[in-house]
Amino acid sequence: HVQLVESGGGSVQAGGSLKLSCARYGYVSRTSCMGWFRQAPGKEREGVARIVVGGADTYYSDSVKGRFTISQDNAKNTVYLQMNSLKPEDTAMYYCAVLRCGSWALVTDWGQGTQVTVS
Repeated sequence: HVQLVESGGGSVQAGGSLKLSCARYGYVSRTSCMGWFRQAPGKEREGVARIVVGGADTYYSDSVKGRFTISQDNAKNTVYLQMNSLKPEDTAMYYCAVLRCGSWALVTDWGQGTQVTVS
């Protein structure tokens, strides 16, 4: 069982930046990915960024490409999401997850979420 603990959410004005963190407790195979998802009220949860565990390969959704950056600190078992040029439509609950690389659909573990509000 893997525990994921997100932090770093908050409120920011449009054009601002936030950095989310996700601390991972428990073993995750290096054939897996760590990802960030988000869910706005009334909308489905969508994947926004993922990175191979212990690796450098990343993938972004079109809606955040060029504005968000996913990274990780392997020594700390922590994944980050740097969000720049934030827009009101980025407002959502953001979730960290462990998932199978190559697909947003195969998630095995979820964090509790952290709220991001852009006004």
